[in-house]
Amino acid sequence: MSLDAAPASLWDGARRIVSTGDLDEKIRISHATARSWFARALSLRERTGGQPMPAQPGRPETPLLLPPRDMPKRAVGGQAGRIALLHSLAHIELNAVDLTWDLVGRFAGHRIPRSFFDDWVRVGLEEAKHFSLLRKRLADVGSSYGALPAHHGLWEAAESTGNDLTARLAVIPLVLEARGLDISPNMIAKARRTGDWETADILEIIYRDEKRHVAFGAKWFRFLCDRERTDPEARFQHLVRRHFKGGLKPPFNDRARAEAGLTPGFYRPLVRLTG
Repeated sequence: MSLDAAPASLWDGARRIVSTGDLDEKIRISHATARSWFARALSLRERTGGQPMPAQPGRPETPLLLPPRDMPKRAVGGQAGRIALLHSLAHIELNAVDLTWDLVGRFAGHRIPRSFFDDWVRVGLEEAKHFSLLRKRLADVGSSYGALPAHHGLWEAAESTGNDLTARLAVIPLVLEARGLDISPNMIAKARRTGDWETADILEIIYRDEKRHVAFGAKWFRFLCDRERTDPEARFQHLVRRHFKGGLKPPFNDRARAEAGLTPGFYRPLVRLTG
């Protein structure tokens, strides 16, 4: 099937998004799939099945992907520091695109309300928007995505939770995206202090959207726990200990987390003790 062909189903669109290493195509297909889904022009899956979701997302030749332990120390000041931060954030958002659409495609055959997919298609579209904004901002400051090395650790969460929707929701929105709620306010304030209003405005958009993504995660995690008649907080802690390396590290943005439905009883017992 050519890349230009309309997706045959939501699952097919998700598979093509994750599979392609062409970043422009990844964003284009994200928009096309979301548009068709919300127009109610797509089924969840083709009746005949098809190829499985890819084990790894498609990636361009650059950036060079390294294990987290081999990543060079990131510049923190001046123009080099700004570029390094934007590049790091763009890489996180690109992974978020693939992680979200992988969730949509991988679990399209599960017994879940259609509104679940409405929520996560919206998230996939917003992650594509975030990556596009950061990619353009990198170009505005004289760089590009792929100009610096990046780490390959984020996809490990997809590999570990590929067969367990409850675990996927625990780790991706309720650990990784929730961490964005903790660190974004300081990044926004720093960008404004240094006069980088354009970057600050992008980070404000991402912060606002991330709160909604965490809320979707908390809502559907509770839904699955209620269906399984398990305690959400205890289940969350069990799954994070099993699938996420290391404990969670403060400080936490408790207010933003609670506004998204992720109350301290979920994550405070997982704090890693140091010192």
